[in-house]
Amino acid sequence: MAYQLECAVWEFTLKCNLRCSHCGSSAGIARPDELTTKECIKLCEDLAELRCNDVSLMGGEPFLRNDWPQVAQCITDLGMNLNFVTNGILIDKYIDDIAKYNPKVVGISLDGTEQTHDRIRGKSGAFKKANNSIDLLIDRGIQATAITTVSKINFKDLHALKDVIYKKGCNWQIQVAMPFGNFDKRHLLTKEEYYAVALFISSQRIKTSFDNLPVIGAHCFGYNSKILPGCHGWKGCTAGISSIGITSDGGIVGCLSMGNDCFIEGNVRDAPLKDIWQNPDNFKYNRQFIKNSLGPNCKDCKHGEKCRGGCNSVSYILTKKFHNNPYCFYTIEKDIIKT
Repeated sequence: MAYQLECAVWEFTLKCNLRCSHCGSSAGIARPDELTTKECIKLCEDLAELRCNDVSLMGGEPFLRNDWPQVAQCITDLGMNLNFVTNGILIDKYIDDIAKYNPKVVGISLDGTEQTHDRIRGKSGAFKKANNSIDLLIDRGIQATAITTVSKINFKDLHALKDVIYKKGCNWQIQVAMPFGNFDKRHLLTKEEYYAVALFISSQRIKTSFDNLPVIGAHCFGYNSKILPGCHGWKGCTAGISSIGITSDGGIVGCLSMGNDCFIEGNVRDAPLKDIWQNPDNFKYNRQFIKNSLGPNCKDCKHGEKCRGGCNSVSYILTKKFHNNPYCFYTIEKDIIKT
């Protein structure tokens, strides 16, 4: 079966100017042998050859690489959509250049009210920088998305943060912190808290004009709720099906959120990206899925074959198995709130 690559999420560098408590990459210091500019350009050409639609540069902090403008220009010149995910610290320095490359979306991490955000990010003033960055992007007509990673640390900040984000008029993506990298498992949301966040997302989508101010749960939210609207579109994890992750030293994975150095299918220094993507022995956990692949949390579920056990990142991190996500609306509603 042929698979069409639609999205590549690229850990452009592991170097970072913050030390965030939930960072799954434990970012800070660049990998010792990150791709050169020439190798990055070749990788962009290989992505275009596979007709990839979207390329997202993230980190670490992508704007700490001096060659980001060349790579951004190459992505757009090749007809692919350019996106950034950033902590916002350097946006004011580079806003003119960013606007020049016309990114589709720039995601800015915003993890709570000022005190909470600065605590999570480990830097005083980080909240003000992130807020100012969103304003700068909006002023230039660039679509900005606030990205909030939720844990017990900032769970209670969502309502206050809502007021900050709504005043700006930017999009809002909410996702859940998982216990790998820097994140301490003690701060992981319980299933009840997770479901409460889902209720919050749902309530905000009802209260706002979704077309004008989207509030979304990331891939880690779902699935098959009896109560919450819009939770029936999940068709399984896209890692290795329509998306890939790229490590800063050229490793190809299905999804960076599984742990950047886990499940590497090949390296672009050793083989062309096209060969890695089209190798029938790669991404087996998704491409060779059958009903028997479902883990114990999902094997008897009536939605299992369609849902494929939910987000494989959450599933593997919490249970060490694929297709076995315990953070599932259908399961929570059945086993905890007894609907």
